[in-house]
Amino acid sequence: MFIGRERELNVLENLYASDKFEFAVIYGRRRVGKTALINQFIGNKKAVYFMGVESNAKQNLENFSKSIIEYSSGIETETSFLSFQAALEYLFKLAEKERLILAIDEYPYVARSSKSLASTLQLLIDKYKDSSKLMLILCGSSMSYMEDHVLAYKAPLYGRRTAQMKILPFDFEETCHYLKRLSEEDKALIYGIVGGTPQYLLQMDDRLSVEDNIKNTFLNPISFLYEEPVNLLKQEVREPAIYTAIITAIASGASRMSEISGKVGEDTNVCSIYIKNLISLGIVQKETPYGEKVSRKSVYSIEDNMFRFWYRFVLDNNSVIARGAADMVYKRIEPKLSEYMGKVFEDICKQYLWKQLLIGKCPVEFTSLGRWWGNDHIEKCQAEIDIMGEQDKDTALFAECKWTNEKVDVGVLETLVKRSSLFFYNNKHLYLFAKSGFTKGCIDEANKRGNVTLVSYNDIVV
Repeated sequence: MFIGRERELNVLENLYASDKFEFAVIYGRRRVGKTALINQFIGNKKAVYFMGVESNAKQNLENFSKSIIEYSSGIETETSFLSFQAALEYLFKLAEKERLILAIDEYPYVARSSKSLASTLQLLIDKYKDSSKLMLILCGSSMSYMEDHVLAYKAPLYGRRTAQMKILPFDFEETCHYLKRLSEEDKALIYGIVGGTPQYLLQMDDRLSVEDNIKNTFLNPISFLYEEPVNLLKQEVREPAIYTAIITAIASGASRMSEISGKVGEDTNVCSIYIKNLISLGIVQKETPYGEKVSRKSVYSIEDNMFRFWYRFVLDNNSVIARGAADMVYKRIEPKLSEYMGKVFEDICKQYLWKQLLIGKCPVEFTSLGRWWGNDHIEKCQAEIDIMGEQDKDTALFAECKWTNEKVDVGVLETLVKRSSLFFYNNKHLYLFAKSGFTKGCIDEANKRGNVTLVSYNDIVV
């Protein structure tokens, strides 16, 4: 089943329609659906698809040769080109007569085994770009390699691409297309558990309850997801043990660099290097209070929902899960799910606000959204605002998000009003987001104020 990616497919189709040389770079973390996107695009088009393997240059050249010869003759053969340059030049020349796509998937595996490949591609692109109708696609899961060796200024291929796409996980709205048979609340729960990564969503069965899905995947020792974070780290980094320790520390509540360093037992300078890599992988995020670009109040949290769920609920229960006690572990997880979903719901609400902005229905034309925390000099305490977004020095929005079974009362609105008064904007618009709706008192007060929008979760998910 292929869903979504309309924007990416349109970009590729427009490149294809140019009928001249094009060079697209597609990259993104593993499991995010890059290969599925390429296969959907090439469909019935004339294309040579080749996936690199983590082997030597000889093996990759033989596999590449087979792909080319099978395309050219329709015959499987053991014949091989003498070099990557000979193989690639054959395709560039072949595409002088007809539109042809060459998609090299997992390009970093091939390029690492053949150090001269990038320079060879540079040479051939410069030689044939005006005469060949080849559409070249280089795709890779190693984001650092693609950014440093393909997209970077000093890379041989710099300046030759005509498009690049970083493929991201689906947002909540797109994720719901995978989960059509689930209740509205369960869609949010599944999104909170696996995020929007297609390969993880495919492990979920929308005919089953959230409980059964968790038991069948994370709490099942033979499941793909049972050890996925550990396996993924082993593929992406050299020292997975230290990365695991850092993620575990963050998942257990350590949010500041000094706290993480203390729990891991490494110097803060060492931890910062590993955390930077985790941020580039989309696993961890760094936050500063909204409006503060550099702040000593910076905190770190797990950005990827699947990692966050696994390190929060699975890691500590591994020994019990291995003994087949899924029911026991789920009983430990269930009471904590509502609290766990608080951060997920904030993310869903941010996505809703962005969509409202893009369709012209948001009263504040913000340029960014974020969380704010700091000192409340009026109440003499620490305060937090779930979402804040500034249009200009005169206008901003403030939002509070509540994932609870009770209706949100007027007290929540009054607290948001007080906290928004810590900022000196003349025009303020307040949002309240609620899983279960609002009390009459809250609705009446919102109507009275006139600058408040109340949004129930059901209004978001529809």
